[in-house]
Amino acid sequence: MSIDYLVTHSGGFHADELLSSAILTRLFPDAELRRTRDRQWLTPAPDKIIYDVGGAYDSEAQIFDHHQRPSPLREDGQPYSSFGLIWAQYGRDYLAALSVPAQDIDAVHTKFDSKFVLPIDLLDNGAIEPSVAGPLSGLTLPALLGSLKPVFDDTSPTADDDAFVAALPIVSTFIEAQIRNMTAKARAQSIVLDAIAAAGSSAILELPMGMPYAAALDQAGADHILFVVCPRGEEWTIGGIKLSKDTFEQRADLPAAWAGLTNEALEDASGVKGAKFCHNARFIAVADSRDAIMQMAAIAVEMA
Repeated sequence: MSIDYLVTHSGGFHADELLSSAILTRLFPDAELRRTRDRQWLTPAPDKIIYDVGGAYDSEAQIFDHHQRPSPLREDGQPYSSFGLIWAQYGRDYLAALSVPAQDIDAVHTKFDSKFVLPIDLLDNGAIEPSVAGPLSGLTLPALLGSLKPVFDDTSPTADDDAFVAALPIVSTFIEAQIRNMTAKARAQSIVLDAIAAAGSSAILELPMGMPYAAALDQAGADHILFVVCPRGEEWTIGGIKLSKDTFEQRADLPAAWAGLTNEALEDASGVKGAKFCHNARFIAVADSRDAIMQMAAIAVEMA
């Protein structure tokens, strides 16, 4: 497909067409990005992708607006913004362009859609209020992107376009970081599942390095595992496992007698030579060797 023009509306910008532009400019780097409401530019053509403007949604004609009635809806009835429409059409190609492994593309596409795209769609359509973020409402991605707009008394005739162009690489960085992390979690999944199998009935999960493990624990139903150990540079760590991402509560805490201790004091309290540090909140401890951390892990399991 030869795309020469990426066309969206002029004037003030919102998160949905800005994020859409990040996807499209990555896929079509030689295309001209044109912000306009000129009807001639909003007429579909084979060399254009038109989005967040134009009054129609027709993926074959490469026009992706959501402001018309009836507006495009997801299968579950939730509304699309232009970002959701662009992601549905071009997201898999975007992931391939970022070298996401082919076997992970569908899973990452779905996860990014639900975790990143859908909230933008809902907010842009007024299906949720910014206030749902509570005291962090001013720090959501749409709010931060909105802060990149020109100030009210900037009288430059190109102020909106200049701000849009300046915001684009910032947006691209956020998207690519999310994709990079989601892809890394997909890589970690198989490593952690193998480690869970190797652990058997043990309450201690040993990993070859620090990595995301919660999803694999859930997938494997490994509720018996209480602590995770892994190397960190020349040291080794033991950490508790949070009950969920929304809490600091853990399946089990490290022993209360270790809290806040370091070096000789921790060695004395634990009886383990090489124990170096235990956080006061008892969610992580450090030792100077695998042997020492495994001793600490055995004690922590027994105390739990």
